[in-house]
Amino acid sequence: QIQLVESGGGLVQAGDSLRLSCAASGRTFPIMAWFRRPPGKEHEFLALVRWTGGNTYNTDFIADSVKGRFTVWQDSAKNTLYLQMGSLKPEDTAVYFCAARNTGRRTGRTDDFDYWGQGTQVTVSS
Repeated sequence: QIQLVESGGGLVQAGDSLRLSCAASGRTFPIMAWFRRPPGKEHEFLALVRWTGGNTYNTDFIADSVKGRFTVWQDSAKNTLYLQMGSLKPEDTAVYFCAARNTGRRTGRTDDFDYWGQGTQVTVSS
């Protein structure tokens, strides 16, 4: 059974850091990504990694809104995607989702992803 399970969300203060994890089971994917959905808004495409061969994934996209504060990487041995978030701001408050795609083309469209996690809530207080 294919599953994506996020963890690591919580309530933090502005300026804090938080690390989210997305453990994939059932198979590996050439494309893994993070999205978030702020309250009352649409999904925002945050970051994407792409498999480049062997055990290597490269970061292929980081949104301008989080560039310099967030880092994404894939641990192939654990089949787990991470999102390290730093200098958090109240506007980072959202439900964070990981997503996986069966093909290797980069995309930020939610419809292009085949599997989704259940989401994890991140709340940043001011």
